Amino acid sequence: MFIIDYIVNLGASVMMPMIFIILGLILRIPLARAIKAGLMVGIGFIGLSITVNLMIDSLTPVSHAIVDRFGFNFSVLDVGWPAAAAVAMGTRVGALVIPVCVAINMLMLYTKTTRILNVDIWNLWHHAFTGSLVAIITNNLWLGIFAAALNCIITMVIADRTSGDVEKYLNLPSISVPHGFSVSFVPAAWLVNTIVDRIPLVRDIKIDTEMIQKRLSILGDPASLGAIIGALLGIIAGIEVKLILQTAITMAAVMTIIPRMAKMLMEGVYPISERIQEIAQSRAGSFGKITIGLDSAVSVGHPVTLSVSMLMIPVMLVLAAIVPGNQFLPFASLTGLPFAFVLVTAVCRGDMFRTLLTGLLTLSLALLIGTSLAPIVTSTAVSTGFSLPQGTTSISSVDYAGAMLPWVIIQSFYFKVIGVGILSLCTLALMLWNRRKLLKEDALQAEAVQEGGE
Repeated sequence: MFIIDYIVNLGASVMMPMIFIILGLILRIPLARAIKAGLMVGIGFIGLSITVNLMIDSLTPVSHAIVDRFGFNFSVLDVGWPAAAAVAMGTRVGALVIPVCVAINMLMLYTKTTRILNVDIWNLWHHAFTGSLVAIITNNLWLGIFAAALNCIITMVIADRTSGDVEKYLNLPSISVPHGFSVSFVPAAWLVNTIVDRIPLVRDIKIDTEMIQKRLSILGDPASLGAIIGALLGIIAGIEVKLILQTAITMAAVMTIIPRMAKMLMEGVYPISERIQEIAQSRAGSFGKITIGLDSAVSVGHPVTLSVSMLMIPVMLVLAAIVPGNQFLPFASLTGLPFAFVLVTAVCRGDMFRTLLTGLLTLSLALLIGTSLAPIVTSTAVSTGFSLPQGTTSISSVDYAGAMLPWVIIQSFYFKVIGVGILSLCTLALMLWNRRKLLKEDALQAEAVQEGGE
């Protein structure tokens, strides 16, 4: 446990290279190549982290200004995902979540109920968050761990079901995104797709980067689009011209740099992924096709993802003011919205229109969920020694206290045996359904390879 905690505390930029180097050596990749792969992953993560922090630093004063300008004032304060993660990993559930989720991953691979090898260890805090809240409301550590396990399994299944879209629309072959926050928005995207596909004329609306570039060439360029959106946010915030221009240039830089950093990270992932596929396809392989589970940061720079996320900042503040029953002021989490839309962009096939519709639905619900979970989030935070901001009595966060998946799991435990039983059966059904899907996909792939050989 001490060793795991020590490695996690090194941070993603150190932890991920170590994991990939060790994994490369286990897979018998030459030492020099394994080290290079690990270093490229680390460099990519550092580049992504610096760029995302640049975006956060630039948008935070803009968000402040929007809140102040329109006089928003609610009883529940948004403390953002870093605080939520700290609370989650500061509990007894958080101390056990990594070995539990790693064991679940191995078991699911062995039983062919997933094809994901998840190396995104840090973001297992999402499962710990759910488990920590359940442990508080039930006063039972083991029920908390069980809730975290269910959260992990459901996340893996949804990540499997979106891996094809991730490969096709995000251009990330052999990659899955078992990121708790990103995954939680996927069912809403499926629902939006289903409804829109059944509405004549509306289903023909398509706004993607290719269409934008064709109709409005300047908006099709990520740098230009980032500059325009950054300037619009500054104008809405009512900040001075100097800050508007700085925000515009920073957003242009973010839209340009993030995809390049993600590409660099993938240079380190590909040798490991290719080797895993070679082993899986050999006689010694027993798992079939394997995908590498990574942080959603690998595709946070998609033009649609970033554009929708930035547009949703002022929209979400308006929603906070008009959604009945809301007491949650979204603030610290606003700059983390791109992570919410990574898989939505993929599921919506890179279409900005459907991604926006999904955003309106999910973020409206996020406000109500954040309000609903605020008392238990606050209680859990206080129990871990978290210091509430001065003058604040209630806290929450869009990530992960505003997501549908943890809310459903937590609500199930309020219904005790019946709720937990139904949730457990549904989770088991999802695993078996995913297994059938994976076996069918593997069979079709094997048939295609055989026909190609003939």
